[in-house]
Amino acid sequence: MGKVIAIANQKGGVGKTTTAINLSSCLAERGQRILLIDADPQGNSTSGLGVSECPNTIYEVIIQKCPLHQAIYATDINNLDICASGQGLAGADIELVTEENREFRMKNAIDTIKPYYDFIFIDCPPSISLITLNALTASDTVLVPIQCEYYALEGLGYLTNTINYLRKSLNPTLNIEGVLMTMFDARTNLSIQVVEEVKKFFPRNVYKSIIPRNVRLSECPSYGQPINVYDPASKGAVKYGELADEFLTANAPVKEQQYA
Repeated sequence: MGKVIAIANQKGGVGKTTTAINLSSCLAERGQRILLIDADPQGNSTSGLGVSECPNTIYEVIIQKCPLHQAIYATDINNLDICASGQGLAGADIELVTEENREFRMKNAIDTIKPYYDFIFIDCPPSISLITLNALTASDTVLVPIQCEYYALEGLGYLTNTINYLRKSLNPTLNIEGVLMTMFDARTNLSIQVVEEVKKFFPRNVYKSIIPRNVRLSECPSYGQPINVYDPASKGAVKYGELADEFLTANAPVKEQQYA
């Protein structure tokens, strides 16, 4: 059964989608069967993998109850599939308000395809919306990207409160997968200080792998390619590769239990 990980932070511009695309691709490169669900109405994970014109999207799955397997498409990356974002997703919150079991639409859909993947990532919107609640209810863990800037801790308290709320009401087993520091600039004391502050906030959950500011990481989405395809030798590709290895090491016991 695949492990479901939401990539979430209600603060925008923290490298959430960059992480969703590149961690998924690096894990697929390492032989893992990966599904990336683009639950962000902006659809950047979809376009960032060069995917377009999908007849069925996560919108059809959540709102029209389309079976998830009918909304999954192969990407150009071996072992990496995607469930794309849809145009109607921006208004999905309003459509869900009056629906029964509205927070469980995504979970019920994902449960049907778990056996076919090792890891299922959900790229969440940069807000605590009904779509985000659906993603967190469906997930086993949450991976939190945090930028190495002054306002890095802004909103973390809200996200922590949301996770605690979900544990009490909708998803009692939800845990933090890890906290990923992004946009790190070794030339500034600020980046170093922010990393230390985040480690105090999450003493056991911060990844050793830190993602630097990197021009090639900024360029690759416009070519519809993940960084390990666009420029495998770049610093960004190397660091996301290190993150993938760290991620697999942390999840090794889970994998052994699944396939024992």
